[in-house]
Amino acid sequence: MAKYYGSQDIQNLDQRVRANLINSLSGFKSANLMGTKSDKGVENLAMISSAFHVGANPPLMGILMRPHTVTRDSLENIKASGFFTLNHVNETMVEQAHQCSARYEPDQSEFAATGLTPQYSEGFFAPYVAQSNIKLGLELREIQVLNINLTELVIAQIVEIQTHADYQLEDGYLDIDAANSVCVSGLDSYHRTERVARLSYAKPDTPLHSIWKKST
Repeated sequence: MAKYYGSQDIQNLDQRVRANLINSLSGFKSANLMGTKSDKGVENLAMISSAFHVGANPPLMGILMRPHTVTRDSLENIKASGFFTLNHVNETMVEQAHQCSARYEPDQSEFAATGLTPQYSEGFFAPYVAQSNIKLGLELREIQVLNINLTELVIAQIVEIQTHADYQLEDGYLDIDAANSVCVSGLDSYHRTERVARLSYAKPDTPLHSIWKKST
């Protein structure tokens, strides 16, 4: 049976129902743990599903952060230090990663609360998640506040990448399936992935062909 929502129908939905519906509409999203550290040395983790590619040269990523109308520990830490990490969530750590979305007190570390392990690289301020197979170290470049809903757009440059050689192909492509990375839909649904195809560069009047070569 077909289902239709007009603008007023959407507004009339129960708040939680509306949040679940609207958050599902963008489809599958990346699942990352954002690692930060406060100026008091408290390590923080936050579940992030809004990370996206901004550019390759310089290597930039964007993250949308919810309106700063209440205390946001991760955002405060980023603004204070200028550094954070993004750590791919894999199947072995889904429940721990999801638990990081709980509202812990600012002086309580999500690492300690969930049993995840902080890991540092030399000279980089923010903590990585040891259990993650793909880890990015990022340095803040700019923050823009979106007037429409006060969401804050964080733009950061990738300054470190930590992964395993087995996950990368000769052309640079990173096989996130091999790394066991999961994705998320809505607010609380986690998914395995299965590759359908990796195709050649699209050109007019040129047949596509498969370019997939399994990582070793």
